[in-house]
Amino acid sequence: MSKIAFIYPGQGAQKCGMGRDFYENSEQAERYFDDVCGRLDFDLKKICFTENEEINQTEFTQPAMVAVCLMIMQELLMRGIRPEMTAGLSLGEYAAIATAGAFSMEDAVLLVRERGKLMQYTVPAGIGGMSAVLGMEAEKIEAVLRDIPGAMIANYNCPGQIVITGELTALEKAGAALKEAGAKRVLPLKVSGPFHSSLMEPAASKLKQELLKVTISDLQIPYISNVTAQKVTDKQEIAGLLCEGIHSSVHWEQSVRYMIRQGVDTFVEIGPGRTLAGFMKKIDPTVTVKNVAVWEDVEKVVNELC
Repeated sequence: MSKIAFIYPGQGAQKCGMGRDFYENSEQAERYFDDVCGRLDFDLKKICFTENEEINQTEFTQPAMVAVCLMIMQELLMRGIRPEMTAGLSLGEYAAIATAGAFSMEDAVLLVRERGKLMQYTVPAGIGGMSAVLGMEAEKIEAVLRDIPGAMIANYNCPGQIVITGELTALEKAGAALKEAGAKRVLPLKVSGPFHSSLMEPAASKLKQELLKVTISDLQIPYISNVTAQKVTDKQEIAGLLCEGIHSSVHWEQSVRYMIRQGVDTFVEIGPGRTLAGFMKKIDPTVTVKNVAVWEDVEKVVNELC
């Protein structure tokens, strides 16, 4: 019997049109999405279902992604696919926590609406950024960054792909130093801020205030924290970990390896794209990975796993 984990992608996987086929084919999805739309201060359907530029703005991307991921997740639960644990990369962690039962699906979307605004506007434009480092071991990157104040690791995605973050001047120095030390490529990313860096620390206290406004319920299954790469079973830990997570590194590779050690052999990536499946091939190609991104995927995955 497979041990299943649901996993959710982060920012960057969004695409225009995402979720529309679920909304049009499922009454449950339609009810949920309409309810969420009524609680937000912008047109979520326009952002998700039509061609637009706003979908790539952090303040809109984050609630749109979580709303769509949770809409898809409901369909899998309704058809009998149930995870034994769950995890999400950065933004995706909120969908993971809602799946685990600690947040209502509506509260998860409202939280990331505020999180998105905090992450977009806490650091003025032109101060910080992020870069992907390809073809270099994490330990070597860490060693180089120890001598460059203002730059740090944002994401441990998978072997050969690490994202760094921080002040632009520090990132420029880091990029040159990493190439000299053997990195194949260092690519600046098109992002609106230095996410998961110390520059985001002011956002943590504001996020804490938003978390005080929502009910955090007992977890029905564990989720894996990006901060610790360990399972969380106590609801009292959630708020502190999420606040820390906004300015600390995302330990995705470590989280996946932890789940595998816990016996997970089947990962279901929920949401647009195949980003996490790509990471999984480099982390451990022996595990099974399924993707549910569009309506047609649901029946296929249900038939394969039930």
